[in-house]
Amino acid sequence: MYGLVFAVAAYVIWGSFPLYFSYLNSVSAVEVLSHRILWSLLATLLVGLFLGRGRKLVKTFADRKLLFWLALSSLLIAINWLIFIWAVSQHRVLEASLGYFITPVMSLLLARWLLKEQLHPLQAWAGVLATVAVLWEWFSLGKLPWVGLSLALAFALYGLIRKKHPVDGVNGLTIETLWLAPLALFWILWQASNSDYNLVFGDTAQLTLLLIGSGLLTALPLVLFAMAATRVDLSVVGFIMYINPSIQFVIGVYVLKEAYPPERLITFGIIWMALILFVAGMWKKYQQHQVSAFSQ
Repeated sequence: MYGLVFAVAAYVIWGSFPLYFSYLNSVSAVEVLSHRILWSLLATLLVGLFLGRGRKLVKTFADRKLLFWLALSSLLIAINWLIFIWAVSQHRVLEASLGYFITPVMSLLLARWLLKEQLHPLQAWAGVLATVAVLWEWFSLGKLPWVGLSLALAFALYGLIRKKHPVDGVNGLTIETLWLAPLALFWILWQASNSDYNLVFGDTAQLTLLLIGSGLLTALPLVLFAMAATRVDLSVVGFIMYINPSIQFVIGVYVLKEAYPPERLITFGIIWMALILFVAGMWKKYQQHQVSAFSQ
């Protein structure tokens, strides 16, 4: 029961990110990203030490191959964060939520293409419908939903790397932000030395605390998710993952009052049908796995 509560809490926090970052719309997306990286590093490092994962972190540094792949995954998560922060500042939360609705399907298709994993027929049809949704958006509005596609592709590739080269979530993010920290620090120092650019950090207490909090907010759902993963079957976690983009969709429409063309509702309608097939296929595969394990 507690595991389910932790998982739901993690996805609710992730889904509420647009509301939090909307208060930072007046700040450059790159500055927000830089502070999110630096404060996430501090937060995950402290959390990891508190949870007694310091030894595992030290051992990870001895694995050069893993460090290389975490360097690559750090670039992908930075791209994902930057696009998301920018999308919120540009009032394009609905496009961002579309990306997170597409992400599980794209992850599945990448796993089939690159890892040769078997798809349930219903999941294959989910991929077809997701493609139809993107094509509809393209032809009906005259442009590709690049925000959603970029977020989905970056996060799907990120997930693929983390699946092939597993490391626990807290230590993984610690190393990823450690790779990114020099770039973030360099950008901040460069801007601080530029007389034509004024950094927002330190100007007002509210914005400063929000920038610091972005790192703490990044670490919190990660810890909750890690606690949930040890208590709940991952298939259950897979079912509730759509809490995240669903909350983003609701925030975009009803809280941030984003305008959207009617054609986009059809896009989401097709995506939601794809998700029904995706979840149904996931459940069928889970049942088949359970029957196979029981028969053995």
